Amino acid sequence: MTRRVYLVVLLLCLRLMCPLATGIFMDKLASKKLCADDNCVYTISLARAEEDYNASDCRFINIKKGQLIYVYSKLVKEKDSGEFWAGSVYGEQYEDHMGRVGYFPSSLVSEQHVYQEANKTVPTT
Repeated sequence: MTRRVYLVVLLLCLRLMCPLATGIFMDKLASKKLCADDNCVYTISLARAEEDYNASDCRFINIKKGQLIYVYSKLVKEKDSGEFWAGSVYGEQYEDHMGRVGYFPSSLVSEQHVYQEANKTVPTT
């Protein structure tokens, strides 16, 4: 009887851990993005946040009004989707967020300086 209980508990634990092991798949924001290079590692521009934005999930970054953001890619807008850019925050007062790359709505920022044109179309993964 004890073995049977342990087996049931083990199976229940495995079943509960299954979503963690397989991950949660989210819808793609776009199928293509514009970058300055094939790997999207070069900075396209520097943008300033015009208002605060709280990330809706792990793909996005939080931005605060006035914050500077390095932009690395711009998603190609599709049908009903919003327009998002990928970047990382810049500035000493945001040191704990620096280096983290994520998406943010392009409508909440203004480009301050364009370093190079985003003329490479790259598929998103």
